[in-house]
Amino acid sequence: MKKYILFLDLVNNERLISEYINYHKDIPVAIKNSIFESGITSMEIYRFQDRLVMEIIANEEFSFEHKNKLDMNNSQVIAWEKLMSTYQKSIPGTPENVKWVLAENIFKL
Repeated sequence: MKKYILFLDLVNNERLISEYINYHKDIPVAIKNSIFESGITSMEIYRFQDRLVMEIIANEEFSFEHKNKLDMNNSQVIAWEKLMSTYQKSIPGTPENVKWVLAENIFKL
């Protein structure tokens, strides 16, 4: 299994953050299916103020390139990502139009 950690910032507005959290309490079935179909077996998101951390556990065949290709051909994922963009913002220093940023593992015990 592969593990990935990603970061993202939310718009720093408590009402919008609450809405974002509520959307994630019960995501659409089509979004769940797209996640599993890409090879992701587990996904968790944690929050501290307006910063999010996502842990992805995926099978050995998983790649972000393949997931992006699947997502670009899925109108429901495109609509979900457009909606989520209302609440999300890039972390300073990331390339333009990049939301979730892959973390570098610097220590493991």
